[in-house]
Amino acid sequence: MPPAGERAVAPAASPAGTPALPPRPEAAVPPPPARAPAAVITLPADAIYVCVLDRAGAVEQTVIGFAPKVHDLCRRHPEMGPCQYERNQCRAAGGRVYGSGGEEITLAREAEYDRKVMRVRFRAN
Repeated sequence: MPPAGERAVAPAASPAGTPALPPRPEAAVPPPPARAPAAVITLPADAIYVCVLDRAGAVEQTVIGFAPKVHDLCRRHPEMGPCQYERNQCRAAGGRVYGSGGEEITLAREAEYDRKVMRVRFRAN
């Protein structure tokens, strides 16, 4: 497990192996950007989250590391601030966050976490 705030590259995932279809000439709308399917996400044994980035067609997986105490906290209570901060850092870099079982941690899931802890955000005027 990498030290707090540091990220380590996860083991390479095997490609999906499905051939791409040629584009149809009558299609005027460009296809949506390709997303990494959940089946190719490899999460090391002790990792909680992995950040998946698609850079120039190559999928890069990075394990999100925490300090030991924070790691235990995030495993039990993923709604806590330090866990959310690291997930948001991944998204800010253009990545997607996946948890155990290859399940994506979306912004909708983050909203559920906020409702669970009744998070209050103060704004300075």
